Amino acid sequence: MAVADKLDFPILVRPSYVLGGQGMKIVINKKELEEHVVDLLRSIPGNKLLLDHYLDGAIEAEADAICDGENVYIIGIMEHIEPCGIHSGDSNATLPPFNLGNLVMQQIKDHTKKIALALNTVGLINIQFAIKDDIVYIIEANPRASRTVPFIAKAYGEPYVNYATKVMLGEKKVTDFDFKPKLKGYAIKQPVFSFDKFHNVNKKLGPEMKSTGESILFIDDLKDDEFYNLYSRRKMYLSK
Repeated sequence: MAVADKLDFPILVRPSYVLGGQGMKIVINKKELEEHVVDLLRSIPGNKLLLDHYLDGAIEAEADAICDGENVYIIGIMEHIEPCGIHSGDSNATLPPFNLGNLVMQQIKDHTKKIALALNTVGLINIQFAIKDDIVYIIEANPRASRTVPFIAKAYGEPYVNYATKVMLGEKKVTDFDFKPKLKGYAIKQPVFSFDKFHNVNKKLGPEMKSTGESILFIDDLKDDEFYNLYSRRKMYLSK
């Protein structure tokens, strides 16, 4: 409660050491905060909780990179179509970004390189960002392969996992590779849901991941009807 007074609502409650956003929730008042924290400590005893102020209406983006401890190469930056707060596995995301200015893109690149080097990363790293009022905030950094790596590899026609493996084995440096990504237009990562098989699941999207797979959609430009349909249907449900 004391932390909540400092952060102000809405607040994102995050249990530690979970996958797929398990137990994460956006709470909008102290009653809801208390109920959710008690539920979490009952279901995951002894777990440490992280409370973040939730940036309402922010844009989410993420970057994947290969680092050899000295050099960093960003293999892809993706912009989520849904607002920040929906789990990255449940969001539609475009490669490259479709609506981020030069100032924001430069911040993402600078943050990615600085964090990858500071963590002494050797191999792949994924970093997620929240963007509001042209300021790029760090959500989290994961020094590992992300679900977006195979997507980016397919979209750009580059074997990034092979490159990263050689870096991890010490056989190559990032500067040894001749990166030549090839993509006409945009590639859109689309989540696949199985709600028809799980009838009692709440279909509202949020910080907990609910998708069971993903597909890839290639479009030539942003005038494509599929992109317009995705963008017009983007939704974010806060707790009531």
